[in-house]
Order: sequence, then structure tokens, then C-alpha cells
Amino acid sequence: MKNDFEIENNSFAKRHNNWLKRIIISAIVVVTAVFAGLVFFFGLQKFQSNRITIKSIKKAWSEYDYQKVYEQSFAFLQNAPYNNTVLTYYAYACFFLSQSQSETQLAQEYLDESINSLRIALYSANKNLVPQLQYMLGRAYFYKNTISTYYYADLAIKYLLLAKENNYDEPDIPEYLGLSYAALGMTMESIYAFTEALLVRESDALLLSIAEQYFNAGEYTAAEQYLYRIIKSCEDDDILLRSHILLGNIYINREEYDEALEEFNNVLKKNVNSADAHYGIGVIYEKQGNIVKARAEWRQALKLQVNHADALKKMANN
Repeated sequence: MKNDFEIENNSFAKRHNNWLKRIIISAIVVVTAVFAGLVFFFGLQKFQSNRITIKSIKKAWSEYDYQKVYEQSFAFLQNAPYNNTVLTYYAYACFFLSQSQSETQLAQEYLDESINSLRIALYSANKNLVPQLQYMLGRAYFYKNTISTYYYADLAIKYLLLAKENNYDEPDIPEYLGLSYAALGMTMESIYAFTEALLVRESDALLLSIAEQYFNAGEYTAAEQYLYRIIKSCEDDDILLRSHILLGNIYINREEYDEALEEFNNVLKKNVNSADAHYGIGVIYEKQGNIVKARAEWRQALKLQVNHADALKKMANN
């Protein structure tokens, strides 16, 4: 039979064991709760970081990450296809991605997506944003015209003029208009637009474009003035050679064949593989009645550039 001391010790041991169990259980509960809280916190953080929002799209845009803007906008639009803000960012991202493509087909696809999104965005855009969308749509059609077998220059002109009429003041609008008018053969409109562009920013490429349009209009003296300005100070070999070719063609039309031959020979001194220079020399020989020499020059032009349209035409008719 146990004495009172043994009974008291046993009772104390039981209470001690129960107390330890409660501490251990409480500790486990606390640790579990903390762990669960951490899992939830970091899971929420990851969810927030991966979540696509207008804010995240704007952030990618501010970092000039057009690929990310494109991807996030595309995903966002799957659930909200007419969200004007995201449509606009998506259209702009497509446009800038098209400019960085080396493959024409891929560039076309990006431009088509950009144009489609811009047109949809225009329907519900805020009034103050409409001119900017019109400007971007005009630019998109302009570049589509440069890489397509179909003409889109008329649509480029339409939207660029709308942007201009709505007081959207972007300095490159006149130059885009000049090039678009030139593509449609609207010579005088092109000259007017290029002249306006020249007031904003003078460049050798712009001077050459104006000279080409004056040449097309038969205004040779005006064309010469711009060509002389280029030849005097231009450091771009391609523009310089094109200027000499155009000047040579002006001299041919004036029947100043010696001067024309000098211009074409100047080109060949810098670029022996200029098909245009050989074609021009061939035209000089043709005008002088020497068809044998003329055909030899045109053959040389075709050897250097097999699809030279003017040389092909001359060989077919002579």
C-alpha cells in the first residue's frame, strides 16, 4: 500500500507531464499557424506579382518592354476584349514590335494586329486621345504600305490628315504625308508636304525626296537646286550617289549628254556596281544613235541587277 508521500509525488508527476504536453501542443499549434501564415503571405505575394493588371501593363510600358506589354495585354484582352486602355497599349506594342522585325511576314502580322486594335480603340476612346490614335493609325498604314504589295498610302494620308486637323502636332506628319503622296503619284501634294517638313527639320534624305518630286513634275531647275545643296555637303554615300543619278537624268532630258555622262561616271568611280549608272549611260548612247553601245550598258545593268525594270524595258524594245 502506497504512503501519502508516494501518492503526492505521483500526482505531481502527472500534473507536470500534462503541463509539458500542453506546452508542446501549444508550440506545435503556434508553429503550424506561423508556417501557414508564411505560406499564405508568400503565396499571395507571388499571386500579386504574377497577376496581370493595367498597372502592370503600364509598368512594362514605362520600361520600354514592348514584348511584355504585348504578352500581358494579349492575356488581359482575352477576358476584357474592349478595354480601351489595354487595347491602346496592345496596339502600340504591336506597332513598335513590327519595327524591330527582320522578317517581312512577321512585321506584317504585328502591323495588322496594331491596325485592327487601333480601329477598335477609336470607337470608344476619350476625345482627347482620338488625335493620337489617328496619328498612330496613319503611321501603321504608312509602314504597311512600304512592305506590302498593295497600296495603303491613301489610308495613311486619311488618318494623318485627321490627326493634323484635330491639332495633333507631331513634327514627322508632313514627311509621312509627303512620302505617302509620292507613293500615289500625287506630285504637287507631295512637294507641298515635303516643303512643310523641311521647315521643321532639314535632312539630305528630305532634300532628295523633294528633288525627286520636282523631277517627276518636270520642274528640273527646282530639282537641281535641291540636288546641289545635297552634293555640296552630304556625307551619306547612298544619298549622294542617288543625287548624282538624278542630276544625270535631268541633263539627259535637257540633251546635255556630256554633263550627264560626267555625273554617271562620278557614280561609277564610287560604286562600280551601280546598275542605274550603266542604265543612264546606255540611255545617252541611245539618244546619240549608238544602239550597240546602249544595249551593252543595259546588259551590264541587268547583270548587276537582274530585275532592273527600265533596263528590261529597253532591252525588250531595242
